[in-house]
Amino acid sequence: MVDDQHTGERLQKVLARVGIGSRRVCEDLIEDGRVTVNGEIAELGRRVEAETDLVEVDGAPIGVRPGLIYYLLNKPAGVVTTASDPQGRPTVVGLVPAEPRVFPVGRLDLDTEGLLLLTNDGELANRITHPSHGVEKEYLAEVKGEPSRAALRRLREGVELEDGLTAPAQASLVAPTLVRLTIHEGRNRQVRRMLDAVGHPVQRLIRTKIGPITDRRLAPGAWRELDLDELRALERLVATVAKPDPTGR
Repeated sequence: MVDDQHTGERLQKVLARVGIGSRRVCEDLIEDGRVTVNGEIAELGRRVEAETDLVEVDGAPIGVRPGLIYYLLNKPAGVVTTASDPQGRPTVVGLVPAEPRVFPVGRLDLDTEGLLLLTNDGELANRITHPSHGVEKEYLAEVKGEPSRAALRRLREGVELEDGLTAPAQASLVAPTLVRLTIHEGRNRQVRRMLDAVGHPVQRLIRTKIGPITDRRLAPGAWRELDLDELRALERLVATVAKPDPTGR
């Protein structure tokens, strides 16, 4: 067992504290070479500084800094996705505890409802929103008129908007005027613009899923913390290092 002279906590203790597994399980992960610290494979006995060291398990960054928090909010319509609003409108940050301070991951426009993540983990937030990771977001859109098969096919193949062709989406008709649409881009008001482009303006829009995260029981305006399984699933999803977006967005 290597016992280096670094200050900080033993790595296996930190991993166990954040829910990776028991101390013995965490020791096994380290011995198997599955844990890195600042990009280097860790050895048993390694000490880490939770405030500064980047710890990854199987390539997925692990939030080891104390005080990290992850909220899932069901945003109601009429609430802005900012920390403050000069017009005095209610904000998503005002719907969750004031301390520790958190910020929204991505955004939903004023009239869009549904799931939104808020956190103080900037590293994870950047990975989720970076275009190279292509995190899927699922929406339910109540639209004007009943979309035809041709309209759904256009959504699936990509729609030409003023800022370019969209990536192919998953699109299905849940009811005559209710469309389920899954996209992995993050353009401004993209879902509304896509449906406008195929002749079916949105009457109501709800985001129902972010990557692996969903919760049909969360009431509008309510929030909860992500559980460890959800957090690890999200971390695994965005584990790869972000690459520049070839579109320039």
